[in-house]
Amino acid sequence: MFVKIAETTLDRENAYMIRKKVFVHEQNVPLEEEIDEYEDVSTHFVLYNEQEQPIGAGRFRVIDNIGKVQRICVLSSGRKSGAGAMIMNAIEEYAIQQEVPQLKLDSQVHAIPFYSKLGYEVVSDEFMDAGIPHKTMMKTI
Repeated sequence: MFVKIAETTLDRENAYMIRKKVFVHEQNVPLEEEIDEYEDVSTHFVLYNEQEQPIGAGRFRVIDNIGKVQRICVLSSGRKSGAGAMIMNAIEEYAIQQEVPQLKLDSQVHAIPFYSKLGYEVVSDEFMDAGIPHKTMMKTI
């Protein structure tokens, strides 16, 4: 498996396709909330499997010198394989290159243990986003 920064239209379409499958179809997030006004100001990441098929995605943008990690997702066929950690590691490496000292994300509550293993700490109370309970997490890199 390998992670690419989406530099082509095809890579970006692959990222959107994965996000739609996971968030819109599996989790019933409205499409207009999933694909939003921040797409063009974000750096998109796509995880490809050994057959070079897209199986995971994520995006990153900087707000007030804090890296905002968003839309981390892996197709069901690629879960429990380290795929999510590969995406996160690629985003963190990119953030270090961009000299961004802290990362922030809004984790679905069920995914908090995943992000905690990667060094993120909960910094908020629970809140709802797209009908799904979340908590904000942060990490200094």
